Amino acid sequence: MPIAKTELPFWQISLPVLLEQIKAGTGGLSRTEAAERLDLYGPNLIHGEHRRALVLQFLVKFRNPLVIMLLVASGLSAFTGDATSFFIIGAIVLISVSLDFVQEYRAGQAAEQLRQSVAVRANVLRDGQPDAVLMGELVPGDVVVLCAGDLIPCDGRVLEAHDFFVNQALLTGEPYPVEKVVADLAADTAILAASNTVLLGTSVISGTAKILMCRSGQETALGEIADTLLAKAPPTAFENGIHSFGVLIMRMTILLVLCVLLINAFYHRPWLESFLFAIALAVGLTPELLPMIVSVTLARGAMRMSADKVIVKRLGSILNLGSMDVFCTDKTGTLTEARIKLERHLDPDGSDSQRVLELAYLNSYFETGVKSPLDDAILAHTEIDTSAWVKIDEVSFDFERRRISVLLARNDERLLVVKGAPEDVLRLSVSYGVAGLELPLDAAARTRINAQFEALSREGFRVLGIASRTVAKEHTHAVVGDEAEMLFVGFAAFLDPPKDSARLALSGLAADDIQIKVITGDNELVTQHVCRQLDLAITGVLTGAEIQKLDDAALAIRVEQVNLFCRVDPAQKNRIILALKRRGHTVGYLGDGINDAPSLHSADVGISVMSAVDVAKAAADMILLEQDLGVLHSGVLEGRRTFSNIMKYIMMGTSSNFGNMFSMAGASLFLPFLPMLPVQILLNNLLYDVSELPIPLDKVDDEHLRHPRRWDMRYIRNFMFMIGPVSSVFDFLTFYVMLKIFSAGESLFHTGWFIESMATQVLVIFIIRTRKNPFKSSPHPWLLASSLGAVAVAVLLPYTSAGMYLGFTAPPPLFFLVLVAMLVLYLLSVEGMKRWFFHRFSEN
Repeated sequence: MPIAKTELPFWQISLPVLLEQIKAGTGGLSRTEAAERLDLYGPNLIHGEHRRALVLQFLVKFRNPLVIMLLVASGLSAFTGDATSFFIIGAIVLISVSLDFVQEYRAGQAAEQLRQSVAVRANVLRDGQPDAVLMGELVPGDVVVLCAGDLIPCDGRVLEAHDFFVNQALLTGEPYPVEKVVADLAADTAILAASNTVLLGTSVISGTAKILMCRSGQETALGEIADTLLAKAPPTAFENGIHSFGVLIMRMTILLVLCVLLINAFYHRPWLESFLFAIALAVGLTPELLPMIVSVTLARGAMRMSADKVIVKRLGSILNLGSMDVFCTDKTGTLTEARIKLERHLDPDGSDSQRVLELAYLNSYFETGVKSPLDDAILAHTEIDTSAWVKIDEVSFDFERRRISVLLARNDERLLVVKGAPEDVLRLSVSYGVAGLELPLDAAARTRINAQFEALSREGFRVLGIASRTVAKEHTHAVVGDEAEMLFVGFAAFLDPPKDSARLALSGLAADDIQIKVITGDNELVTQHVCRQLDLAITGVLTGAEIQKLDDAALAIRVEQVNLFCRVDPAQKNRIILALKRRGHTVGYLGDGINDAPSLHSADVGISVMSAVDVAKAAADMILLEQDLGVLHSGVLEGRRTFSNIMKYIMMGTSSNFGNMFSMAGASLFLPFLPMLPVQILLNNLLYDVSELPIPLDKVDDEHLRHPRRWDMRYIRNFMFMIGPVSSVFDFLTFYVMLKIFSAGESLFHTGWFIESMATQVLVIFIIRTRKNPFKSSPHPWLLASSLGAVAVAVLLPYTSAGMYLGFTAPPPLFFLVLVAMLVLYLLSVEGMKRWFFHRFSEN
């Protein structure tokens, strides 16, 4: 049943009235009602996320201008009485388009299943019970339970809130968290200023809440302005390269087609036949299979990576992973075990202190933000009794203050407990406590306590400072200004041992030409200790305080020299990544926290882990099912393998295939007939395309996996101009043999060149697919079978009734002896030219 319309927007209506209008309760919807509303309102998706119907996806494939021109030209053939050409050309076009669609659709479905396996879900109440539901399946009337780190899945009203702060920067541009509360607001309140409302696209910084979902999908505030706010990600270097390659081929295609049309017009050849020949030639030149090869290869790479416990959300990121030459990571969980244990709780004199443990436990127990691994280690000490304490208020953690405070009450006592970075907590303290005594924190005491902190750090301990301050009983709210004139209680020291697997993974990444940059909020002493244990050479250290003093130009120089960045905040992480990108690096970044989203967006490859908060997982390109660098190392190799297989098809298109089509255009100058009939060109192109379908399955030599692979248009263009002419030379040799030795007429000439061009186009893949001797690098069995099968079809076709129907005639036996000799000479020539080319030109 539709929700009742009202003149007032939902954030200006009193909560009881709103619940009545939206026909929902605070316990949420039943599963039956939710399903009905999903049918009524549609999926909770904003503009641009909806999928086309399957039939429309298929029909879009016919939007290709060359396909349209072919169909029009074949229709004209039928109109002039040549129904045979019409049916044959139509069948070939249909088979080619269907082949492309099926392969690309299957690849897309496989990739979508992987994305759905790590899709962000919302915690909603269905039939009064919590249930994890995909965000796209939420409906108005759902009650959503939110906590720190969650993405807000709708526009809705706050039903309950506890220290609930939200980041609305996407919609308002305001970087500071906004508190949301249960309230009725004035009728003139704007939605972005409504403190009782949360909006789709924002995220929870701290606290917990229950939200009544009021608007979904396109009806949300974000949906109304999605086109301006949700800018499409800029194209990757590979995508730009593919576009440049396509433009180059299309320019040369147009040039050749115009030349052919002019030549045929000059010789007064039939206009329709000449037009069909020119269009067929354009089809043969155009790498129309490239999008499908890219999609299938990427999807297959994603499937292989999923077997290695890496889920790819954005397929294009696989190629960026293969190009990655700098990897930025935090220390905890990737270089260390993330099995943090609170080893010591010390007073300022270095003695064990139960008071430090008690205050640290109270702070972690009552805070409402995302619990860090350090909090989990503290809360493992369940012997601490919190029953006498009541929480009054909280000052949430932020990366500028680097601490969190909770205001607690016990009987008539009111205490502010602070936990955070030792240097900051110590700076805000004026006294310290030892053995129940409160002593002034003078210069000598500060020096002594700092020395103890540094000693713990050098031993590899992560350290938090603990402090407290007694406040008046009337003190009902905690603010940042309360974090002053405190009593320094001591240190909580944690140990997180290095991962055994990290050492091997780091050495593997280094061997593959990838620099490791550690970016952490920890201090430099702890980070250096861990790196030394993992045999990670330290080239330099840069702290957040030093970064603050550098402009972007200076930072871009320093990031090349340094591989440890310590005590950095999220904004500085982002500056480091952008500085590396400005230096021409392809940068990967691994993050799992609330404030890692900007860095994940900025990096060429944003990587998160399954245990990360929703905000980080939504921003990432890939999700690691295990927080292990060994898993990532496998992904890097898969990215390079995927890149190499795509490049094989491109190299094919720029060598023999292009050479054959160029020869066909050139033959029009001296032949009294068309070098090949339009339908024969299309059949040649179809067989060639089929032979290359298994390229995504092909093996890749180890040499291609040792270095980052990047798109290099200059390299491809050089390959085209060096290798392509070799094919043309042998094509013209074939013309000479057919005309002078076999005195071939039109039909025999078409047959001979059809077989020769098919063989040279297809068999050259075995030369181009490897830099080594082709006999020392075995292709995938399916590639071998499809290639030889395509050539076999071309050889046998003239002996069939279908071949005669297509205008072929059976060549004499001597032709095949000459063909084999020419093929051997051709493949040897390409192999020699290939070796010279790879020696002369280097690939980036």
